[in-house]
Amino acid sequence: MNTPAAREGAGAPDYLVSRRAAWFAYAMTIALMLMDYIDRQVIVSLFPYMKRDWHLSDSQLGSLVSVVSVTVALGALPVALFADRVSRVRSIAAMAAVWSAATLSCMFMRGYGALLAARSLVGLGEAGYGSVGAALIASHFPGRLRAVLLAGFFACASVGSVLGVLLGGFIAARWGWQAAFGLVGVPGLVLAALYLLVRDYETVRLTPVLQRATRSSADAARHIVQALTRSRTMLWVCIGGAAQLVVVSAVWSWMPSFLDRVQGVPPEQASRQAALVVLCGAFGSVVWGAVADRAGKRRPGARLHVMALLCLVSLAVLSTAFGAGAAFGAQAQFALIAAGSFVMTCTVGPVSAIVIDVIHPGVRATGSSVLALFQNLFGLALGPVLAGFASDAWGLEAALAWMPCFALLAAAAFLTAARTYAADMGRAAEVPAADLPHPLRAAQA
Repeated sequence: MNTPAAREGAGAPDYLVSRRAAWFAYAMTIALMLMDYIDRQVIVSLFPYMKRDWHLSDSQLGSLVSVVSVTVALGALPVALFADRVSRVRSIAAMAAVWSAATLSCMFMRGYGALLAARSLVGLGEAGYGSVGAALIASHFPGRLRAVLLAGFFACASVGSVLGVLLGGFIAARWGWQAAFGLVGVPGLVLAALYLLVRDYETVRLTPVLQRATRSSADAARHIVQALTRSRTMLWVCIGGAAQLVVVSAVWSWMPSFLDRVQGVPPEQASRQAALVVLCGAFGSVVWGAVADRAGKRRPGARLHVMALLCLVSLAVLSTAFGAGAAFGAQAQFALIAAGSFVMTCTVGPVSAIVIDVIHPGVRATGSSVLALFQNLFGLALGPVLAGFASDAWGLEAALAWMPCFALLAAAAFLTAARTYAADMGRAAEVPAADLPHPLRAAQA
């Protein structure tokens, strides 16, 4: 068969075009994932400066992080629908241009309301990026590499968060906190233009049911409700993934402020120490993704059992760190928090791979956007603002001691999903091979 892979990637029939094109697409996609989270997380290192200059409450500060996740959640489905049926590459380039320009504009805002509006535009630009980027990666590479590559892709969110925290503290200490937004916004604009060189993948033919379901956001929403009802695995994985991200987002968003207020660490040094905590989480997401994949090779449900156990471990470590860690001294408390961060990102890669396993290949981006909606609206958006409200009421240390309790919900959801994972994965694999382009047929086989 004279497929693109056969013409340009001899010896690599499982790749969409060629190994070289696939790895270029992967490099560009993870570079933009880094910029996505640098722009999203740069603000957390600026909290001590903003609180001092603008006299903001913790709930207001938390809202500046949460509003990005809210607009990401609201925009993810329409963007993914467009990308699945039209162009993934042009969609990603446009998204990157919007969020980068919005970040750049934050440096010119002179009031809380204007900054909140600009931050919402950052989220609007980032809407759908994770799901569309994951779908593009999944279609460029053979199935045997998908889980580890997706784990690496989503680990870049953690690395981007590390860089955002570091850069925010470094820039703010030298040129003022407003300048931090300007300096991190420019690289994304450059990458958005270069992304147009990435090769796109063919639109997968849909069944009549799926064709009707993807005509509009309203039709897609109805189909999603039906899909969640049919695929119990997808429903519970979405709930579990979101619940664990409440813990992750709360700890990472408030770590610089915790170190500044509770341990008395100066803001710039606090940003460096907080970046180490985030870096532990980035490393942990890759390690635990590999562990979960290995556990699920013989028995798929074991992947979810491992995730549930790790969520409970993160609850125990983090609750001890914030609730009683001060009794052991500042260094021991910090070490416990870093250990908790290493474990709490255990779900980042596996949940995306599991969702892709149980949905139709023709709507991978749209299906992944459902996970993105849950993760952003009920996970990343809730963590910072809930911790902010709790901090205003009880103090920051007490708030962070209670937030890990969401890991209990995550563990229960993953244990429930394990019961139906193998059956739902089997149904998704029954898509007729004739309906798939060549690389996806190979991946399915």
